[in-house]
Amino acid sequence: MIMATNQPALGASSSSSTSSPSTTESKPLHIAIIGAGIGGLALSIGLLRHNIPFTLYESASAYSTVGAGVGLGPNALRAMDLLDPRLRGLYDEISTGNVTPGKNHVMMDAMYTEEGFGEKRGWKGKPFGAECYERTSAHRKALLDIMTSLIPSENVKFDKRLKSMKQCGSRVVLAFEDGEVVEASAAVGCDGAKGATRRFVLGEKYPQHVEATYSGKYVYRSIVPMEDAVKILGDHAGDAKMFMGKGVNITTFPISNGKQCNVVAFKMDDKPWPHKEWTKAVSRDEMIADFAEAGVDQRLIRLLDWAKPLKWSIWHHTGTPTYHSGLTVLLGDSAHATTPHQAAGAGQCFEDALVLSQLLALIPSHHSSSPNPNPPSNAKSDPSQLLETAFKVFDEIRRPRANKVVDTSQETGMMMRLTHPETGEDMDEIVRRLNERLLWIWEHDLEDEGRRAQERFLGLVEAGVS
Repeated sequence: MIMATNQPALGASSSSSTSSPSTTESKPLHIAIIGAGIGGLALSIGLLRHNIPFTLYESASAYSTVGAGVGLGPNALRAMDLLDPRLRGLYDEISTGNVTPGKNHVMMDAMYTEEGFGEKRGWKGKPFGAECYERTSAHRKALLDIMTSLIPSENVKFDKRLKSMKQCGSRVVLAFEDGEVVEASAAVGCDGAKGATRRFVLGEKYPQHVEATYSGKYVYRSIVPMEDAVKILGDHAGDAKMFMGKGVNITTFPISNGKQCNVVAFKMDDKPWPHKEWTKAVSRDEMIADFAEAGVDQRLIRLLDWAKPLKWSIWHHTGTPTYHSGLTVLLGDSAHATTPHQAAGAGQCFEDALVLSQLLALIPSHHSSSPNPNPPSNAKSDPSQLLETAFKVFDEIRRPRANKVVDTSQETGMMMRLTHPETGEDMDEIVRRLNERLLWIWEHDLEDEGRRAQERFLGLVEAGVS
């Protein structure tokens, strides 16, 4: 278990610390997970399946209920299944697809935001998706509820806001704002795009990459009762839609078993975000004006009647040069926060959790000579070195793919706001590209990725490389 210490709260941390740990006695493997969002919960589920001890630290007083709709692609569903088949089964019970028969493989119908949704130019909508894709989405709270149902309460500590981190020899020391200081074999930062763990990992070598970058857009969110959405949109309600306009795009899709319509309205913004917080309350008139001035169909604007007039700025981490430092590794939004235009952010959290849990399953269970079943053949390896090797491999395997998701999502957003230089307002070309550009995300071979990660880890251990 993680041992509480009587050390004072730590100051600025450095992963290069070589000071001695608080004790030299053999200690069991125990992972500290910082943050109970989708990434932290997914990793917890993966570690439970491999019987790897951990504690999940969450800064809030309870699991989060903030959020609206979450869309998951086939890669995310496969990752769920591989993490724990029970999770996939629970998700299938809460997920919602398109309501029209025969549209199971349609991600969304492409429409214009202009009055008439494009009818004046002869556009009647076209779907984009793939045979490998099955339309599925859920309310974020419902997703978190099923995930937390699989995690024992004794593994979770709330009201634990991280104050500082420090690596002391073969241990990571975490200091929380309530005064508690704990040690762990390693730490996994799942505390989001603004989380403290990102600064610990990147601050010394790559300070310019610590802060997220404003992506040049903000959104308004609303959840509309489906019966009201049908009254407003008619036949355009029920199935997932992407309404695209110059500088704006609005997505609608069913959640809560079709009882609600999730609405996310994007507004392009070419100025720096001027506010300290990532959200900004505005007047209802200002919110409406953002879309009325862009010529958006009044039916879509009416969907904002259920929205709180709050701008949610969208940030991302582009080109992150590493996801790990010493015995700390970043996972999910802490590593690669992305814009939501490919509905791939949550899926990357599940993929990260799958690979990392598979790698950690190869680490001996104690900082002694008592290994897990099927340990690396080099059983004399220092477990802390094995952990660093696992994090190195995780970075090698996951960072190129996850960073590419960040970059391509920004490009996809440009197409959906009709500002991409190669597609402009040509909806036929946009749909053609959308039918192709997401396949590399959806068809990713997770089993092969896991095998490559484990083979790479074992090869490095055999070679004595850490």
